[in-house]
Amino acid sequence: MKRMLASLAGLAMVVLTLNGCGKEEPTAATAQAAPQDVFEWKMVTTWPRNYPGLGMAPENFAKAVNAMSGGRLKVKVHGAGELVPAMGVFDAVARGAVQMGHGAAYYWKGKSPEAQFFTAVPFGMNVQEMNGWLHYGGGMELWREVYAPFNLVPFAGGSTGVQMAGWFKKEINSVDDLKGLKMRIPGLAGEVFQRLGGVPVTLPGGELFTALQTGSIDATEWVGPYNDLTFGLYKAADYYYYPGWHEPGAMLEFIVNKDAWESLPPDLQAIVTYATRAINQDMLDEYTARNNSALKELVDKHGVQLRKLPDDVVDALRIASKQVIQETIAEDETAKKVYESFQSFRADVMPYTAISEAAFLEIRGDD
Repeated sequence: MKRMLASLAGLAMVVLTLNGCGKEEPTAATAQAAPQDVFEWKMVTTWPRNYPGLGMAPENFAKAVNAMSGGRLKVKVHGAGELVPAMGVFDAVARGAVQMGHGAAYYWKGKSPEAQFFTAVPFGMNVQEMNGWLHYGGGMELWREVYAPFNLVPFAGGSTGVQMAGWFKKEINSVDDLKGLKMRIPGLAGEVFQRLGGVPVTLPGGELFTALQTGSIDATEWVGPYNDLTFGLYKAADYYYYPGWHEPGAMLEFIVNKDAWESLPPDLQAIVTYATRAINQDMLDEYTARNNSALKELVDKHGVQLRKLPDDVVDALRIASKQVIQETIAEDETAKKVYESFQSFRADVMPYTAISEAAFLEIRGDD
C-alpha cells in the first residue's frame, strides 16, 4: 500500500503539472472551491467493512486521495448496513445523502437494465478486455451516459478477474441438475440460470453463508477462493465448480454524486480519477496473488471437491446467455446501444487474445 501511495503521489504531480500548462481563466464551475478548501466525503459500499479485496478497495482509495490531496479531500468509508443497506448504495449516492459509493453495477438492473453490462456479461470479456473497452473503446462514455439521469458519475472500481462458477450442495452432472435449484446469482447470469430451470436469488455477500447453511439457497456464486474462504462457504457446501462462465472479468464501480463531483476543483477531480484507476488495477493484483494459496487451503485443508462444469452444461448456459441478451436489448434501446459497443469491441479483441494470452497459456507448461 505504501508503494502504491508513493507511485500515486508521483503520478498526481505529473498530472497536476500537465493540467497547469496553458491554464485558462477559471469558470464559475471551477471557481467554486479555492485550493485551500477541505472536502469531507462519505462513501457507502455494498461490502462488509474492511472485507478482503472488495471491501479494502474503498479503504485504499480513501487513503490514496487523502495522501495525494494533502488532506484536502477526506473520504470516510462506511460498510454495508452502517449508513444504508448494501442494496441502498445507488439511491443514497444518487440523491446526495452521501457523496460516493462502491459496488457492482449489475445490482441496479431494476433501475437501469443496461447497467449490468458494465459489471459482467456471461461468456463476455476478461478483465484486460473489459478495461480496454471502458477506457479506450468508448465503454466509459456510455456508462456515464447511462448514469447521467441518476445524477451519478461512474468510474471503474476494481476487478476480481475470472471468478469461480460457485458452491453447490450437490454435484452438477447435467442440465437437469440445475432445475429447481435455488442459487444466489445476480445480473444477466441470474436470468440465464432461470432459463435453464433454476431459481435465481439476489443477496448481499454478508448473507450468503447463513442462507446456504440454513438451506434458504442450494448454491451460490460469490467471487473466488480468496473471498470464498474468508466467508467460510466450504462449511456449507462441498462442491466448488469452475469456470466462471457468468463473470469472466467482473468489473466493480465507484460512483460519485454529480453535484459533489462538480464542486471539486480540477486538481482534486484529477486525483479522484487517477486514484480510481490505480485501485482498479490494485484489486486485480491482490486477487491474482491471494487466490492461489486460498484455493490450495480449500482443497488440501478443508477437503473441498473442486469440479469442472460438464461441457453440456456450459453449452446450454452459452445458448441461454445469447437468448437472454438478445431479449434484453430488444426491450431497451439504450441497452442495445451499450451491448452493440461491448460486442463490437469483444469481436475486435478476441483474435489478438487468441494468439497472445490464450496461445501463451497453451504453451507455458506447468513446471
